[in-house]
Amino acid sequence: MGLGRKDGGGAISHAASFLLGVSLPTALLFLLASDRLGDGLSTISRSWGSTGTTQLPTADGAAPAREQEVEFAGLAELLPKVAMEDRTVIITPVNEAWARPGSLLDLYLESFKNGEDIAHLVNHVLVVALDTLGFDRCKAVHPHCYHLQVPTTTTANMSSAKGFMSRDYLELVWTKLTFQQRVIELGYNFLFTDADMIWFRNPFRHIALYADMSCSSDDFKPSRAPLDQPLNTGLYYMKSTNRTIEMVRYWRAARERFRGRHDQWVFVAIKRELVTKLQVKIEPLETVYFGGFCEYHDDFDKVCTMHADCCIGLENKVHDLSDIAADWKNYTSMPPEERKKKGDFKWTYPTRCRKSSKWRKP
Repeated sequence: MGLGRKDGGGAISHAASFLLGVSLPTALLFLLASDRLGDGLSTISRSWGSTGTTQLPTADGAAPAREQEVEFAGLAELLPKVAMEDRTVIITPVNEAWARPGSLLDLYLESFKNGEDIAHLVNHVLVVALDTLGFDRCKAVHPHCYHLQVPTTTTANMSSAKGFMSRDYLELVWTKLTFQQRVIELGYNFLFTDADMIWFRNPFRHIALYADMSCSSDDFKPSRAPLDQPLNTGLYYMKSTNRTIEMVRYWRAARERFRGRHDQWVFVAIKRELVTKLQVKIEPLETVYFGGFCEYHDDFDKVCTMHADCCIGLENKVHDLSDIAADWKNYTSMPPEERKKKGDFKWTYPTRCRKSSKWRKP
């Protein structure tokens, strides 16, 4: 959840970008639709049972804020069909509104076909549907879909719009993290991306595989220390290791310390604890390769992904991302010598998104 923003030149306040560049993209994804943790990690989380279910962990021996059980029927059988040879899967979540024809899922999947040598990667995308209609639509356009069931003890309706930071919204984002925990406990690495994103090139070429987690940033400055970058969990890669399994358990357990906060806010709050206590290596990703409407660069020869962050409203996301997709098609249709002309290619300014989020240069 990010902090500062700029578009080749400026930056807005940390607080505004935090809410808009990080929180709102994740919030809209699902809109479609104490300090002491105890004596050891073993007291923080409960182990997975053979039935493939898990319960939310507790902290400091406190009763969980809500009793909840999440089931992942069929996931262990599905993952081998989606994973790459190194057991990596690409995960993106949708619901009916994001999956309907002409919406974000179509833009997301289409971008693999139009990108440079990445068409094969779409075969490793697992679309996680948050409702039945989203699942049905996914199956019509993509071979690898998974219906994530809402815990029966909650009243959250995955299909309806959720107010940002509402009780149902929080249940949805934390359920997403529970799903990711299950993936790495089954022994699979994953690259998670929000679905309000399009792909241009292979992002794995710019992900530091020595790190336990590589995470996008809203406003990247090389002069900053890694943990000082405003991290945005709209895109992150995580290995399946003992450290990352404990990391996600710790992350989920920290929810009890920061009640009423969403997953990204909590991650930013505890990222230094993850490094010092668990020895986790977290690597920020540069916006020149992993851009977003909060901060992007006009380096068409480097960009790998573009995220519709700093944007409020599904229609605004679809409109401005469609412009970006058209820009990319125009660029790739040019002869190689034309592409080499520096300064001739610029992304269409995401007017609707930046207006919706009141993004502005200082």
